Amino acid sequence: MATKTTATKAYKAGLQVRRAVLGRAYVDSSIKSADDFSRPLQDFVTEYCWGGVWTRPHLTRKTRSLLNLAILTAINRPHEVEIHLRGARRNGCSWDEIREVLLHAGVYCGVPSAVDSFRIARKIKAEEEAEAGAAKPATRAKRTTRAKAKK
Repeated sequence: MATKTTATKAYKAGLQVRRAVLGRAYVDSSIKSADDFSRPLQDFVTEYCWGGVWTRPHLTRKTRSLLNLAILTAINRPHEVEIHLRGARRNGCSWDEIREVLLHAGVYCGVPSAVDSFRIARKIKAEEEAEAGAAKPATRAKRTTRAKAKK
């Protein structure tokens, strides 16, 4: 397993993919906050999950994200669902695709798990919409200012 001084090729590739999917700040914080007890888990996850599986060529990152959402919903891991929902959005998954995966998981894995995942998805969707809405008034203000300047 990799450490800070002996990073393998798989670890390096895994770190790159992990940061791209989950976000640099989240990943770097997880690694930085690891102590002697939990550091081996961070190394394992980065090298084997991200470097060994996520870098394989036959599934796209988008497909892997949708699979993760279904699996994590099935095993009812809301914290991981939240992290991977954000990653799924980074990987190009639409809200329609996410909704369908969560519905599908609910039928086959249990409604209570799907309810938790939908709750998390709605929270993240609302955050995205709020961020997008906060950016729009600035654009309107610029247009108004330019229109007044033309008069």
